[in-house]
Amino acid sequence: VLGGFDASAYITERKWASASDGTQIPISLVYRKDLVKLDGSDPLLLYGYGSYEGTHVWNMIPILCEEKNCVNGRLKACIDPYFKASRLSLLDRGFIFAIAHIRGGGEMGRKWYEDGKLLKKRNTFTDFIVCAESLIELNYCSKEKLCINGRSAGGLLIGAVLNMRPDLFKVAVAGVPFVDVVTTMLDPTIPLTTSEWEEWGDPRKEEYYFYMKSYSPVDNIKAQNYPHVLVTAGLNG
Repeated sequence: VLGGFDASAYITERKWASASDGTQIPISLVYRKDLVKLDGSDPLLLYGYGSYEGTHVWNMIPILCEEKNCVNGRLKACIDPYFKASRLSLLDRGFIFAIAHIRGGGEMGRKWYEDGKLLKKRNTFTDFIVCAESLIELNYCSKEKLCINGRSAGGLLIGAVLNMRPDLFKVAVAGVPFVDVVTTMLDPTIPLTTSEWEEWGDPRKEEYYFYMKSYSPVDNIKAQNYPHVLVTAGLNG
């Protein structure tokens, strides 16, 4: 790394947020100790995924990057701790970077995953919201300095929490977000749809249809004050 990188300048922490059912949700944080005040005035980027039993691994290396692969025929999403210069750039400008290890991932075992899928999927979104609220309560940031980020199924997370609590965030970044859940899962001709029923449910069944529709981002947009949103998409040629 150019520029005289010093690992001792950065601090990593683990905090916990309490969900409404009493479940403790882990949060991993990293920041540069000489730039962060921890008085609520610092900008914070909160990342989340929470699907496919994806495991977000964390250690003292403060730079994380998303990596996807298949394990035993199932899509796994792992965030392995390795060096990435772009994350340093954020930290070196005074940002706090945080990961909400929400249910639907595999961080806390198989039950953690099962409690965030199918007819328990809303736990993923409410977990993320309580993590954001906890970070504000702990003076890591304020609503005016809180940015959220997620990609693909993590983009679904971003869309869902924006509909549920648009007042809680200043900026949201959603990368190729999966936001039209019901329509997509109703079309078995789309590649991967039928295998995805194991994760989201089959909306041809009434119970799953109405549950999925209760959180599907495009089905829950309404007239309210949303934060600034950047959405990136992909073109299938």
